[in-house]
Amino acid sequence: MRTEAIKRVAHVFSLFDVNGNGVLEADDFDLMANNVIEAAPDADEAAKDAMRAAFRQYWTTLAMELDANGDGKITYEEYAARVLSPERFDSTIGVFAEALAALGDPDGDGLIERPAFVALMRAIGFERANIDATFDAFGPSGLDRIQVAIWVAGIKDYYAPDKAGIPGDLLVPGPAI
Repeated sequence: MRTEAIKRVAHVFSLFDVNGNGVLEADDFDLMANNVIEAAPDADEAAKDAMRAAFRQYWTTLAMELDANGDGKITYEEYAARVLSPERFDSTIGVFAEALAALGDPDGDGLIERPAFVALMRAIGFERANIDATFDAFGPSGLDRIQVAIWVAGIKDYYAPDKAGIPGDLLVPGPAI
């Protein structure tokens, strides 16, 4: 597993621990879903429902795959040990990526404008400078938009244990990789 992937995992764990108690729980994913949906006021109800369902699926997959002691809480050790296993998480990450991108493309034109991208990523908890660097790394058009498919692929890459030098690395605070 690449060092970059480990840094991405540590950072996303800290963001998903919405209530800050040091473990992931179902409530963290409900809170995060609500935060993200609130950041997409122009999205239709179907897109919002898909995002809620994606967060529920994400939690359910984590709980089934990673909660080693069955206490309904996932520690960082449980999370980091196996979350970068493509065979366990690719489907769940794909559903999550598609739902998040759909929120960012409320008019369905296949493009995500920077303000929508920033709002969604801020709702997750990423820092503005990191968000802008990531958006720029996706190669926005002259109208400051990126393709939905590029963002979906970028989200999937974020969880890939063998990826480095990807736009998602820019979301991790600290020196650029």
